[in-house]
Amino acid sequence: MFIQTEATPNPATLKFLPGRDVLPGEPRDFRTPEAAAASPLAHSLFGIGGVTGVFLGSDFISVTKDDTNWAHIKPAILGVIMDHFLSGKPVLSESAGEPVDFSEVEEFFEEEDTETVEVIKELLATRVRPAVAMDGGDIIFKGFKEGTVFLHMQGACSGCPSSTATLKSGIENLLRHFVPGVEGVQQV
Repeated sequence: MFIQTEATPNPATLKFLPGRDVLPGEPRDFRTPEAAAASPLAHSLFGIGGVTGVFLGSDFISVTKDDTNWAHIKPAILGVIMDHFLSGKPVLSESAGEPVDFSEVEEFFEEEDTETVEVIKELLATRVRPAVAMDGGDIIFKGFKEGTVFLHMQGACSGCPSSTATLKSGIENLLRHFVPGVEGVQQV
Protein backbone atom coordinates (compact mmCIF):
# COMPACT_ATOMS: atom_id res chain seq x y z
CA MET A 1 0.00 0.00 0.00
CA PHE A 2 1.38 3.40 -1.00
CA ILE A 3 0.20 6.45 0.96
CA GLN A 4 0.85 9.85 -0.55
CA THR A 5 1.23 12.96 1.57
CA GLU A 6 0.49 16.53 0.63
CA ALA A 7 1.32 19.74 2.40
CA THR A 8 -1.60 21.99 3.27
CA PRO A 9 -1.64 25.76 3.70
CA ASN A 10 -1.59 25.05 7.44
CA PRO A 11 2.01 24.08 8.36
CA ALA A 12 0.71 22.15 11.39
CA THR A 13 -1.43 19.87 9.19
CA LEU A 14 -0.49 17.23 6.60
CA LYS A 15 -2.90 15.50 4.25
CA PHE A 16 -2.50 11.72 3.84
CA LEU A 17 -3.98 10.02 0.76
CA PRO A 18 -4.18 6.21 1.10
CA GLY A 19 -5.41 5.73 -2.48
CA ARG A 20 -8.81 4.42 -1.40
CA ASP A 21 -12.04 5.65 0.14
CA VAL A 22 -11.63 6.80 3.71
CA LEU A 23 -15.05 8.13 4.73
CA PRO A 24 -17.57 8.63 1.91
CA GLY A 25 -20.30 11.11 2.76
CA GLU A 26 -19.94 13.78 5.40
CA PRO A 27 -16.43 14.29 6.79
CA ARG A 28 -15.65 13.92 10.50
CA ASP A 29 -13.41 16.21 12.54
CA PHE A 30 -11.85 14.89 15.76
CA ARG A 31 -10.19 17.46 18.03
CA THR A 32 -9.74 15.34 21.17
CA PRO A 33 -8.73 11.74 21.93
CA GLU A 34 -12.10 11.27 23.63
CA ALA A 35 -14.01 12.27 20.49
CA ALA A 36 -11.72 10.02 18.42
CA ALA A 37 -13.00 6.96 20.29
CA ALA A 38 -15.75 6.86 17.64
CA SER A 39 -13.13 5.94 15.02
CA PRO A 40 -10.55 3.18 15.41
CA LEU A 41 -8.36 5.00 12.86
CA ALA A 42 -8.58 8.43 14.54
CA HIS A 43 -8.14 6.83 17.97
CA SER A 44 -4.92 5.13 16.85
CA LEU A 45 -3.61 8.37 15.35
CA PHE A 46 -4.23 10.22 18.62
CA GLY A 47 -2.04 7.56 20.26
CA ILE A 48 0.96 9.13 18.52
CA GLY A 49 2.62 11.81 20.62
CA GLY A 50 2.17 15.25 19.10
CA VAL A 51 -1.10 14.58 17.22
CA THR A 52 -3.74 17.18 18.17
CA GLY A 53 -6.39 16.68 15.47
CA VAL A 54 -7.63 14.18 12.89
CA PHE A 55 -9.97 15.03 10.03
CA LEU A 56 -11.42 12.20 7.93
CA GLY A 57 -12.48 13.18 4.41
CA SER A 58 -13.88 11.13 1.56
CA ASP A 59 -10.47 9.94 0.34
CA PHE A 60 -7.98 11.55 2.71
CA ILE A 61 -6.93 11.92 6.33
CA SER A 62 -5.66 15.28 7.60
CA VAL A 63 -3.52 15.11 10.73
CA THR A 64 -2.73 18.19 12.81
CA LYS A 65 0.22 18.27 15.20
CA ASP A 66 1.57 20.43 17.98
CA ASP A 67 5.10 21.86 17.72
CA THR A 68 6.55 18.35 17.20
CA ASN A 69 8.69 18.05 14.07
CA TRP A 70 6.96 16.23 11.19
CA ALA A 71 10.10 14.16 10.63
CA HIS A 72 9.59 12.63 14.08
CA ILE A 73 5.93 11.63 13.77
CA LYS A 74 5.23 11.22 10.04
CA PRO A 75 6.59 7.62 9.88
CA ALA A 76 4.37 6.61 12.83
CA ILE A 77 1.33 8.23 11.19
CA LEU A 78 2.00 6.41 7.92
CA GLY A 79 2.36 3.15 9.86
CA VAL A 80 -0.93 3.61 11.72
CA ILE A 81 -2.81 4.43 8.50
CA MET A 82 -1.31 1.46 6.66
CA ASP A 83 -1.96 -0.94 9.54
CA HIS A 84 -5.54 0.27 9.82
CA PHE A 85 -6.43 -0.28 6.18
CA LEU A 86 -4.61 -3.61 5.97
CA SER A 87 -6.45 -4.85 9.09
CA GLY A 88 -9.87 -4.40 7.50
CA LYS A 89 -11.21 -2.53 10.55
CA PRO A 90 -13.94 0.03 9.90
CA VAL A 91 -13.03 3.72 9.85
CA LEU A 92 -15.91 4.43 12.24
CA SER A 93 -16.99 2.05 14.97
CA GLU A 94 -20.58 0.81 14.82
CA SER A 95 -21.31 2.65 18.05
CA ALA A 96 -20.21 5.95 16.46
CA GLY A 97 -23.74 6.67 15.29
CA GLU A 98 -24.62 9.01 12.49
CA PRO A 99 -22.27 11.90 11.83
CA VAL A 100 -23.47 15.24 13.02
CA ASP A 101 -24.65 17.26 10.04
CA PHE A 102 -23.22 20.65 10.96
CA SER A 103 -25.17 22.29 8.17
CA GLU A 104 -28.36 21.52 10.14
CA VAL A 105 -27.10 22.21 13.68
CA GLU A 106 -27.36 25.59 15.34
CA GLU A 107 -27.89 27.51 12.10
CA PHE A 108 -29.23 30.97 12.50
CA PHE A 109 -30.88 33.27 9.98
CA GLU A 110 -34.12 35.16 9.59
CA GLU A 111 -36.98 33.42 7.81
CA GLU A 112 -37.08 36.11 5.13
CA ASP A 113 -33.43 35.26 4.28
CA THR A 114 -34.20 31.60 3.47
CA GLU A 115 -33.75 32.06 -0.30
CA THR A 116 -30.45 33.88 0.18
CA VAL A 117 -29.22 31.19 2.57
CA GLU A 118 -30.07 28.44 0.06
CA VAL A 119 -27.99 30.21 -2.62
CA ILE A 120 -25.11 30.64 -0.15
CA LYS A 121 -25.23 26.93 0.80
CA GLU A 122 -25.31 25.89 -2.87
CA LEU A 123 -22.24 28.02 -3.66
CA LEU A 124 -20.42 26.63 -0.64
CA ALA A 125 -21.28 23.04 -1.62
CA THR A 126 -20.36 23.35 -5.31
CA ARG A 127 -17.49 25.83 -5.34
CA VAL A 128 -15.94 26.25 -1.91
CA ARG A 129 -16.06 22.88 -0.13
CA PRO A 130 -14.43 20.89 -2.99
CA ALA A 131 -11.56 23.40 -3.17
CA VAL A 132 -11.08 23.45 0.59
CA ALA A 133 -11.16 19.62 0.71
CA MET A 134 -8.18 19.65 -1.67
CA ASP A 135 -6.29 21.43 1.12
CA GLY A 136 -7.42 18.88 3.72
CA GLY A 137 -10.29 20.74 5.34
CA ASP A 138 -13.94 21.70 5.21
CA ILE A 139 -16.12 24.77 5.71
CA ILE A 140 -19.63 24.57 7.17
CA PHE A 141 -22.37 27.21 6.96
CA LYS A 142 -23.47 28.33 10.43
CA GLY A 143 -25.56 31.45 9.89
CA PHE A 144 -26.47 34.66 8.09
CA LYS A 145 -27.33 37.91 9.83
CA GLU A 146 -27.39 41.52 8.64
CA GLY A 147 -25.35 40.77 5.51
CA THR A 148 -22.68 38.66 7.25
CA VAL A 149 -22.21 34.95 6.51
CA PHE A 150 -20.89 32.93 9.47
CA LEU A 151 -18.78 29.86 8.67
CA HIS A 152 -17.11 27.12 10.72
CA MET A 153 -13.73 25.85 9.50
CA GLN A 154 -12.61 22.24 10.07
CA GLY A 155 -9.59 20.04 9.44
CA ALA A 156 -6.56 21.79 7.97
CA CYS A 157 -8.57 25.02 7.75
CA SER A 158 -9.02 25.22 11.51
CA GLY A 159 -6.16 27.30 12.87
CA CYS A 160 -4.56 27.77 9.45
CA PRO A 161 -2.55 31.00 9.15
CA SER A 162 -4.05 31.63 5.69
CA SER A 163 -7.66 30.95 6.75
CA THR A 164 -8.40 34.66 7.13
CA ALA A 165 -7.15 35.29 3.60
CA THR A 166 -9.23 32.36 2.32
CA LEU A 167 -12.32 33.76 4.01
CA LYS A 168 -11.84 37.38 3.02
CA SER A 169 -10.18 37.19 -0.39
CA GLY A 170 -11.75 34.01 -1.67
CA ILE A 171 -15.07 33.12 -0.11
CA GLU A 172 -16.24 36.63 0.73
CA ASN A 173 -15.53 37.89 -2.80
CA LEU A 174 -17.29 34.87 -4.34
CA LEU A 175 -20.39 35.27 -2.18
CA ARG A 176 -20.54 39.05 -2.59
CA HIS A 177 -20.35 38.61 -6.37
CA PHE A 178 -23.09 35.98 -6.66
CA VAL A 179 -25.40 36.77 -3.73
CA PRO A 180 -26.94 40.23 -3.38
CA GLY A 181 -27.08 41.21 0.27
CA VAL A 182 -23.87 39.48 1.36
CA GLU A 183 -21.51 42.11 2.75
CA GLY A 184 -18.97 40.00 4.62
CA VAL A 185 -17.88 36.61 5.93
CA GLN A 186 -16.86 35.78 9.49
CA GLN A 187 -15.40 32.63 11.07
CA VAL A 188 -17.10 31.13 14.15
